[in-house]
Amino acid sequence: MTPFPISEESPVEHGGDLPAQADCVVIGGGVVGVMTAYFLAKAGQSVLLVEKGRIAGEQSSRNWGWIRQQGRDPAELPIMIEAARHWRKLVQHLDTDIGLTQGGVLYLAESQAEMERLERWLPTARAHGLDTVPLDRAGVASRLPGARGSWHGGLWTASDMRAEPWLAVPALARLAATEGAMIRESCAARALDIQAGRIAGVVTEAGRVRCATVVVAGGAWSRLLLRNARVDIPQLSVRASVAATEALPEVTQIAAAGGHMAFRRRADGGYSIAPAEFHELFIGPDAFRSLRSFLPQLMAAPFNTRYLPAAPRGYPDAWGTARRWSADGPSPFEAMRVLNPSPNVGKLSEAARRFAGMYPRLGPVRLRAAWAGLIDTMPDLVPVVDRAKAVPGLVIATGMSGHGFGIGPGFGRVVADLAMDNEVGHDLTRFRLSRFSDGSKIDLGVAA
Repeated sequence: MTPFPISEESPVEHGGDLPAQADCVVIGGGVVGVMTAYFLAKAGQSVLLVEKGRIAGEQSSRNWGWIRQQGRDPAELPIMIEAARHWRKLVQHLDTDIGLTQGGVLYLAESQAEMERLERWLPTARAHGLDTVPLDRAGVASRLPGARGSWHGGLWTASDMRAEPWLAVPALARLAATEGAMIRESCAARALDIQAGRIAGVVTEAGRVRCATVVVAGGAWSRLLLRNARVDIPQLSVRASVAATEALPEVTQIAAAGGHMAFRRRADGGYSIAPAEFHELFIGPDAFRSLRSFLPQLMAAPFNTRYLPAAPRGYPDAWGTARRWSADGPSPFEAMRVLNPSPNVGKLSEAARRFAGMYPRLGPVRLRAAWAGLIDTMPDLVPVVDRAKAVPGLVIATGMSGHGFGIGPGFGRVVADLAMDNEVGHDLTRFRLSRFSDGSKIDLGVAA
């Protein structure tokens, strides 16, 4: 199994002509878009999903692969618990083994202060009946036998899971297609077709599709698409690097983070490792426009982000990327089909050394592959999942802030019901679009 096969060179799985119309068009082939299309199709809706590149070609295949309830924002947790139920059911119907494993998640604390910060989340876990428990030094040692580290303690959730994202999301897309969802890869949505102030369709590079509802789940590209439709959201994207080790003896089934490093066991016998709580931001026009909104986040963790002077050509917030264009000609989404950032090799090598130091009996930890993705993030580290009141028929689901893979099936079901004007069964106040314009204070929640 190759660790990261999805790219612009990957074969197109979902092609064909576009329909003239649909009940709903979903823009974006990441996990949230795919699961939205799945639940819409299950409900009998005519749904078309368009993806400019490949299904899961960007962050939905480049993430850690954690399906994590632990540490979620209190408003996200009920949706994540629902998502975990969906994962357990969906895996029974997929045509591929996606490596779904309940290995648990462990957050490690190196100091009493760090342990106290982790324990502040326990009331949230208990309120929702989650199996999260605090561990002392002995508890950490019992769950990570043979590991070396000066851990003060940890927070442990045994019911948390993991899967291989580059296998899982394409398999979910194929399942959605069997339910009747129409999926088209290598087909960019150039613009929203807005007539008389409301959604009338989508203009794609292959033609216009009439519809009454559009879901924008474009990840790092959402802000660019929405801004061209004069809908503004304060979304930025940060680079996150991940690596896969060569096959190693199994030391644990647990997904763990602590000591500036995160790791999990992979289905191919190696480990995915990454620098924990470290991201890189390319400075561009949107970074300046959103600076005030992001200040609370930057001040809360000033050393977790490295700033880079300019994004590569064609990136969503590159200085040369067009902010306005006509739907009659090529769009920025056709100029870059798949975002494929270069990884931070230095940080990944450091993570590999930390992992080797934690498990010295493994010997040298060699990297088999390395990659990076752009995480779409919001100022308060929770997404926008809402109907756009200014444009009837427009539903926005973006800014998953690195939480999207695990929670994707839960938010997919929620967004599908939003698109159908159904009750969603969860309180979405925290995710409302208006929180950035109604004078509300930026609330970092559990990240504070």
